[in-house]
Amino acid sequence: MSQIEVIDADGHVMEPEAAWREHLDAPFHDDAPRVVVDNQGRHRHLIAGELEAPIPAPAEGWPVIAGGHDAKLRLADMDRQGIQQSLLFPTVGLYFPGLAQGPAQIALCRAYNDWLYDFRSADRQRLLGVAVVPQGDIAESVAEARRAVRELGCRGVMLRPNPIAGRNLDDPAYTPLWECLEELNVPAAIHEGTTQDLPQSGRDRFDNFLYRHVCSHPHEQQMACLALTCGGVLERHPGLRVIFLESGCGWIAHWLERLDEHVESWGHASAPMARKPSEIFARQCFISADPAEKSLPAMLSLLGDENIVFASDYPHPDALTEGIVEAVSSRPELSPQNVRRVLRDNAARCFALD
Repeated sequence: MSQIEVIDADGHVMEPEAAWREHLDAPFHDDAPRVVVDNQGRHRHLIAGELEAPIPAPAEGWPVIAGGHDAKLRLADMDRQGIQQSLLFPTVGLYFPGLAQGPAQIALCRAYNDWLYDFRSADRQRLLGVAVVPQGDIAESVAEARRAVRELGCRGVMLRPNPIAGRNLDDPAYTPLWECLEELNVPAAIHEGTTQDLPQSGRDRFDNFLYRHVCSHPHEQQMACLALTCGGVLERHPGLRVIFLESGCGWIAHWLERLDEHVESWGHASAPMARKPSEIFARQCFISADPAEKSLPAMLSLLGDENIVFASDYPHPDALTEGIVEAVSSRPELSPQNVRRVLRDNAARCFALD
């Protein structure tokens, strides 16, 4: 077992129905997420009157890991795995940024953040919140980010990488949110989800969910990285930190090299940049690695070991379930410094935990 106080930069909760009953204001109770069965017998989420696309389940059903909704069991699982702190992201809440803008979406984001605060009461030093905001409404996103960080103690703000309300992340309309995150000293945690309710890589040409899931996570993160670096967002906001999650880290070296080459060859076609994209990334960005990702040593060699963090994706069914810390700490290719920075130091710096 590692002696490092490991930080899991991307764990998830599985929101129970009680979360909405207890925390949604009464006028919005009918907007609470619930699972319904459609006319083909498929289970789908109905949220604020929007029927979400189905996600195919295995014949034996999804495994139920109680730590997703029971904080005490979550802490026990963290102890067993050797994880000291976990940044908590939503599951159902991944849909919220794509909902139609309006009071219901704002109420759902607030209700989730309030429920997460209660969930974390089992140990708020170890269970760390990342807020969900109504991303299409920038003013409301700023207001909820301030509330969630200042009143609820959240350590970051989750944003989807997809176009929302017709805007990419380099749209000037996002400027007040970037200024807010700089002021609050918390990162923008870019997290994709194959919710199929937003413009999304793979959705335009495949109806196979496996194909869509393969495409959506890395491709949308690549495009978000492009927008934030080449779009000048991070140069204009040098105090802003960004972390790209749940897409693996194997693409990042290739992508940064490609961005650098394009800025050199095609920079006349875009706004001028004072620094290379790779330099901006090194200064302000982080990316999570899957515990057993084979490309991790190569990425550490190519990028250095100051920008890659450890993330479990617990308790989602496609996550590694056992030996997740040892999958990193026991690798002979990694030095003790590599291991410590990936398992703790980089996430502590990203989320300002020290």
